[in-house]
Amino acid sequence: MTIDHPEILPSEDAAQTQAAVDSAPIVVGTPTANSKEPSDREATKSLERRLLGGPRTLKRREVAAGAGISLLSAKKLWRALGFPNLTDDEVAFTERDLEAILTIVENVREGYLSEETAISITRSIGQMTDRMVIWQIEALVEDLVQNKKLTDREAREQVLKILPTLIEPMESVLLYAWRRQMNSAIQRQVLRVESGLKASAEGRTGEEDDAPLPLARAVGFADLVSYTSLSRRMNERTLAQLVQRFEQKSAEIIAVGGGRLVKTIGDEVLFVAETPQAGAEISLALAEEFRADDFLPDARVSLVWGRVLSRLGDIYGPTVNLAARLTALSEPGKVYCDALTASTLSGDKRYIVERQQSHEVRGFGEITPYILARGEGEGLSLD
Repeated sequence: MTIDHPEILPSEDAAQTQAAVDSAPIVVGTPTANSKEPSDREATKSLERRLLGGPRTLKRREVAAGAGISLLSAKKLWRALGFPNLTDDEVAFTERDLEAILTIVENVREGYLSEETAISITRSIGQMTDRMVIWQIEALVEDLVQNKKLTDREAREQVLKILPTLIEPMESVLLYAWRRQMNSAIQRQVLRVESGLKASAEGRTGEEDDAPLPLARAVGFADLVSYTSLSRRMNERTLAQLVQRFEQKSAEIIAVGGGRLVKTIGDEVLFVAETPQAGAEISLALAEEFRADDFLPDARVSLVWGRVLSRLGDIYGPTVNLAARLTALSEPGKVYCDALTASTLSGDKRYIVERQQSHEVRGFGEITPYILARGEGEGLSLD
């Protein structure tokens, strides 16, 4: 994206030469003529106008012109938000679309954001909100299927009637949560960074592979045992319950422990904490809670205290890779950590570390894992 650049703004050639993706406008469940009654179609159109902030009155070139940028720049922002290309002839945009694009562009023009950063932040909003709204709609559908005994199709139709009353409340909570999460992230990612790096220097030579990375974090994985074989034997409802219970329990434990759930990947959860002690409490609680749960299988859990790179809402670096490798070595219901993490926690009476047999680990050579177990104290209070 180039903002107010003389070589880009007047020219539409670059945009015109890109292959457009043939795609229908973004709507909420627009029905076909044969599948809906007129009243339902009108309800859907009314919901769309409410969500989009008004009727579709603009074409993509008009949006670009209104924002004072080239069509190519506008398309970059539109794609970053996660939306498909539309053709020049489609009247697909509203005044709110123009306002959103203009807001991003003005932050670049004022010098608050570089073009690359603007695209990255815009992409973060698009990707996170996409997952969020799918999650919310499926939660509503599942509730209607389970508690109202509707079929899946009936439930999805009913969601159209429920959503109008939920838009403002969900929007209000979304803004509240964003502000609260931003405040927490400032504490973790800005204010306490130096103290974390100083704490992580203990027991290190400064020549470790992760030494140049900017954040000190306890990185943990929890991986459900025998998930693949279990999922093959489960019906849709039982599998959904297992996945939801796993993610819900994981998220609650990580939050109570003061950590951050980075992501879930099927049967695996990745989390970080600011101190090795916080990471240990979360790891032990995950192993204990899954072991005590009659519905969920045991989990293999790992923990590594080291340094990471944080980008795109994810974390990267040797510390993350080592934690993943240790998860594969771990026994069901146990927490494995590496030698440095074990050394860091060994003087704390709340924890017991027990050396295990060394293993040759791809990318790391010979690694000596340690079992991390509960010592004195009761651990996290999850009530």
